[in-house]
Amino acid sequence: MLENYNKAFESRIRLGVMSVLMVNESADFSTLKSLLEVTDGNLASHLKALEENEYVEVSKQFIGRKPNTTYKVTPFGRKAFEEHLKALETLLKK
Repeated sequence: MLENYNKAFESRIRLGVMSVLMVNESADFSTLKSLLEVTDGNLASHLKALEENEYVEVSKQFIGRKPNTTYKVTPFGRKAFEEHLKALETLLKK
């Protein structure tokens, strides 16, 4: 069994979201959708799962008259993702 392997990050989309958010202070929904080349519904469901696990923090605001949703990694999410990456690295070295 892999120690610190986190099933929450198994999906390519969740790995992508976390990777983008780890190197950027935050990213909005449109940016994530464009970078990951996924549909609104698909991205929304993965973001919701990450939010429910408290790995990402959501901020909603209006820019002009348009709603804008921004995501950022929580300290808890950062730690969990770093541990997951270390577990993958260990697996690859075996």
